[in-house]
Amino acid sequence: MSSFIVEGGHSLHGEISIKGAKNEALEVICATLLTSEKVVISNLPQISDVRNLINLLSEMGVKVKYITPSEVEFQADEIDLAYITSDLYRKKAESLRGSVMVMGPLVTRFGIAVMPRPGGDKIGRRRLDTHFVGLRNLGANFNYESESHTYRIEAPAEGLKGCYMLLDEASVTGTANIVMAAVLAKGTTTIYNAACEPYIQQLCRMLVRMGAHIEGIGSNLLRIEGVDQLGGTTHTLIPDMIEVGSFIGMAAMTGSNLLLRNVGAADLGMLPSAFERIGVNLQIEGNDIRIDQKEIYRIDEFIDGSIMTIADAPWPGLSPDLLSIFLVVATQAVGSVIIHQKMFESRLFFVDKLLDMGARVILCDPHRAVVIGAGKFNCLRATDMVSPDIRAGIAMLIAAMGARGTSRIQNINQIDRGYENIDQRLNKLGAKIIRIED
Repeated sequence: MSSFIVEGGHSLHGEISIKGAKNEALEVICATLLTSEKVVISNLPQISDVRNLINLLSEMGVKVKYITPSEVEFQADEIDLAYITSDLYRKKAESLRGSVMVMGPLVTRFGIAVMPRPGGDKIGRRRLDTHFVGLRNLGANFNYESESHTYRIEAPAEGLKGCYMLLDEASVTGTANIVMAAVLAKGTTTIYNAACEPYIQQLCRMLVRMGAHIEGIGSNLLRIEGVDQLGGTTHTLIPDMIEVGSFIGMAAMTGSNLLLRNVGAADLGMLPSAFERIGVNLQIEGNDIRIDQKEIYRIDEFIDGSIMTIADAPWPGLSPDLLSIFLVVATQAVGSVIIHQKMFESRLFFVDKLLDMGARVILCDPHRAVVIGAGKFNCLRATDMVSPDIRAGIAMLIAAMGARGTSRIQNINQIDRGYENIDQRLNKLGAKIIRIED
């Protein structure tokens, strides 16, 4: 189990460029299955989740050509349908959460898909109902194979057919799957309560360039007129807003002066204002963000004097992927804040490690924690930790960077799933992180 050895208490200086968005990458890579023509995707982050999904598509028969490490050409003109029903495919797909989004493209173009229980972060119950119900609404048939815990999804002989549907939740990956299935379905599909995150907007714009007919991009009401086939295109990923939030948190926690380059400021939603509400000193400079945290930050109160609440919400609200970062950053602020994680019931359970580090956090229930800031830099003490998922892992890294002493973080492959060469990039800014490969 690989580890980071992190010497805390070092401030960061200089500038860092933001990599392409992981969540968008997984969606648009799956969308290459919708056409037999070439699709070139640029600004791909070099992280394990992206590499693993590309490898999975390659083994399905997609021709993959690396133009550069971050620019890849895909051509899905010879898909091996026997492979996607094999045990080998099931084993590889179930280890990768992003594999769930091959379901829509495969069933709409080829009439069949297989969905094993997907892997990914261990952050509690993560329903796939939105995916399944949406595809059923389009006419797909589902059969569950209990021995392999696998769903077999098949389109009727006449293909999928568009319809009106109201999603039970504004699921980002669920919306992506349904949109990708609907672009080749017959007739009109109307999706209400669709997710409208920048990642979904980017996917829709890419599909439109491929020949899809999609109206309402950027809203929660999408209308899709199915077409017979899609063509090739080129596509460039937007910057990863979760990486933006991570580096803001690191700079605040370590009292740093840091410039974040190419943050995609227009696509950050509530992220900058939420950090400002917990006292982080940041300035948006064009498409960059500067954090200059010379002094400890102070958490705002609501107008009536009650304790500030930071909660996740559908776009343009705060992404649930950011709440673990806000929780850690708040531990050394002046004041108190309630962190309310509405989507996942296990994402706050990493706070037991923060308690070991001396943080003053009260876990009220699986969804809420109260943080009472210590009001000083390096208020945490070093400890040993194990990363349970990507976002808790980066929060642990931020905590270790702002702590007194040297911490060890194990299972860092979870962090590598979402952050490209994070240790090397931070060490160039003044951090002291050693990677131990076990």
